[in-house]
Parts: sequence; C-alpha cells; structure tokens
Amino acid sequence: PEFPGSRTGPTGQSRAQGFSLTKQHGQHLLINPLVVKTIVERAEIRPSDTVLEIGPGTGNLTVKLLEKARKVIAVEVDPRMVVELRKRVQDTEYARKLEIINGDFLKTQLPPFDLCVANCPYNISSGIVFKLLSLRPAPRRSVLMFQREFAMRLCARPGQELYSRISINTQLLARVEHIIKVSRNSFRPPPKVDSSVVVLYPHLPPPEVNFTEWDGLVHIAFNRKNKTLGALFRQKSVLEVIERNLRTAAAVAGTPFEASGDEVKTRVLGVLDAAGMADERAGKLDIDDMLRLLQAFIRAGIRFA
Repeated sequence: PEFPGSRTGPTGQSRAQGFSLTKQHGQHLLINPLVVKTIVERAEIRPSDTVLEIGPGTGNLTVKLLEKARKVIAVEVDPRMVVELRKRVQDTEYARKLEIINGDFLKTQLPPFDLCVANCPYNISSGIVFKLLSLRPAPRRSVLMFQREFAMRLCARPGQELYSRISINTQLLARVEHIIKVSRNSFRPPPKVDSSVVVLYPHLPPPEVNFTEWDGLVHIAFNRKNKTLGALFRQKSVLEVIERNLRTAAAVAGTPFEASGDEVKTRVLGVLDAAGMADERAGKLDIDDMLRLLQAFIRAGIRFA
C-alpha cells in the first residue's frame, strides 16, 4: 500500500532534513530499500508475531514490518521522529498495529515481544545487545544493524584481531550470524563508516553461569588479551581486585579473612598452573576454555563478583 506522509522522495533524500538529526542520538536514517527488504526477510516474521523496533526514525523499516507482523512496538527517543512516524501511518490499516514508546530504549520497561529488528543508534550498541540478551523470555531472534567494526567484533572468533570481551560475552549468550555489509551511502545523512547487519539467536536454555562473575574474569583476561594469563594475574591491580572480592565474601559469610597479599597471589597462580593455563592468552581462548578457568577459580574459593 501507499503510505501517506512517506518520507523519501525520488532521490531517496529524507524529508527529515526539515529538522536536524542529532549526534547525541546517533541518528542516521536508512533509505536503501534493498537493505530494508533483506532485514525484513531475515527476521522471518510470522503473522502472529509482535516485533520490537529500536530507533524507527521516520519509519522506512517500520512500514515493512507492519506489512508482516501482527503488531510493531517502536521505541523512539526523539519526539520529533515520533510525530513523523505517527503521520506516516495515520489513516492506514496499519495505524492500529503500531505502538510507539517515546523513550530511551535502555531505560524503558519493555512489553512482551517475539522478535527485535533495528537500525541501532551507534552510541548505545553494546547496551542494546546485552539488554536484549538479558530478557526472559528472550526474543526468538534479533536482526540488528551496527557500525561495521562493532558488528564484526560480535562475530569475531578466537585468534582473530577483533576478538574481544564483547565477542566472547555475546557468544556466551547467543549464536551470532553476519548477514550483509551495508554501505554508508544507504543512510541519510551518511555516517563516516559502513555498517553491517547481524542476527542474534539466543541460546536456549541460557548458560548456567553467573554472568556478573563471568564478566569479572573476562574483563581481567581481555584487558590485555595478547598477554599471558600468568603475567596478567601477577599484576598488582588485578590481585588487589581479587583480594577485595575475597574480603567481601568473607565479611558476608561472617568468617575472618587473614590471607596476605602474597598468599592470595600464590593461590591465584596455583589455579592457573593446575588448569594448565598460565601460558595461555585470552585472545586465543574460546568459551569452553574460559568457563573451565572460571570453574577452577570458583573451586579454589576465588570469586570475580
């Protein structure tokens, strides 16, 4: 159908140019219809689905989601965009299927939904990933567009240059699939870099691990991912964090803590040696390796949260 108030003309130039887009919100409107088509196809929307869209802008993607889904919930922080989006669907059969939440996605209490589809604001990319993956029940899949380097970090494997803390944390919680590279010219205004679309498929059931504890270990290990774990865990700053955690755990349990700094160091290095990981580097370790190391530390009474 034709949507009144369509915001792209024959040149693809967005009529949102009537007001300035803000760097604060990372606003770049997707105008390439082929990219929109690919995103919608890979979402595999069922007629019964409720789809969450983050940062709909003026609705180039939203209107295509409305054609497929039972309902679309659009979370938009910019009230000007909310007005544009309402205009776009007014007096159409799709107006009743669209719910707009004017607010910050990271601070919004989300209603239930089945899928997430989004051209993600670049300044909250990491927050979006981990909020979606922390939801219970988790969305069936999330089809998300990010700046290309961030997207490739999500997909990176052990030993690759971009493999990092966010790679292993994301892959602990979901399977990540890269779909398509998107030229910066697919947006108005064009960003400085290209983008990529990825799909997140949450692991079901989720892994049985305390994520805060896991991330505490990962944070230390990936702080210098090409340094050996033995060298990393000898650092005074790392040992001080671990000793502080041990003291807190002892206080909570109501037991005295009398270990010296040298004794803590000996315990920590002993765990690494016993696990055969003192000479390993985080940049080459996979999820199973890191889980094995975390369990070894926990068995020795060393915690990271």
